[in-house]
Amino acid sequence: MRYEQTKKLSNREFKRLVGVQRHTFNQMVKVIQDTVSTKQTRGCRSKLDSENQVLICLQYWREYRTYFHIAQDWQVSESTVCRIVHRVESALVSSGRFRLEGKKSLLNTSQKPKTVVMDVTESPIERPKSGQKRFYSGKKGQHTLKSQFVIDLETLQVRCVVNDSGRRHDFKLFVNSKVRFHPDTHSLEDSGYQGIAKFHANSHLPRKKPRGGKLSKEDKRFNRDLARRRVVVEHINRRFKVFRILSQRYRNRRKRFVLRCHLIAGIYNYELLNAG
Repeated sequence: MRYEQTKKLSNREFKRLVGVQRHTFNQMVKVIQDTVSTKQTRGCRSKLDSENQVLICLQYWREYRTYFHIAQDWQVSESTVCRIVHRVESALVSSGRFRLEGKKSLLNTSQKPKTVVMDVTESPIERPKSGQKRFYSGKKGQHTLKSQFVIDLETLQVRCVVNDSGRRHDFKLFVNSKVRFHPDTHSLEDSGYQGIAKFHANSHLPRKKPRGGKLSKEDKRFNRDLARRRVVVEHINRRFKVFRILSQRYRNRRKRFVLRCHLIAGIYNYELLNAG
């Protein structure tokens, strides 16, 4: 479907098609147009305008078909689709309009969130040719890449994302990432972060049943309340994985996965701030 055809779709249908709202799509197109206008291009101009180039990139993220199959739909070469996707991604990152605040903002007194939720999600990858053990996740039973999200519970914005291999334990991922919270910030985690209290006193974990005993009613109530507050991270993970490039088996270079994961999180934040 070309850009001219998408104008006939309702806003809801457009969102279902490409994964973003129209105003976000228009902002992405503006970034590409600004990039093209500031560069001196040589040779023949592209057959596809900025709108269709952004549409190809979003189509690739949303459906995660191969470059070959997308190229057949658009009647261009496979290498052209690959160049367009990489060019659009690089331009969006360089623009800074879809950039996350980063882990330093968590310690800044003026930017510190009141409460954060931290969790890890995994994306399956193809079995590596070498170093397979490093990427094998025992929890998922397959080779994966992990993404640690820190989310502001009040604004629902993603403050920072850290990526690592599937074998890395959630708590070790937190320690190695050097993500730290302001002493006044409350953090909510699951049981995979046992030991985080040594790094952050205001952390809250589910209470474990004592050996040979049972949880008290107060402990059960605490765990239910904690799970109820933390469920927001699962809802946000679902919104990210609308883009099948993050949910299906990742076929591309792993270095590019980090860029795409941060960029999709930045687009989510942009839509959250510019809703309506």
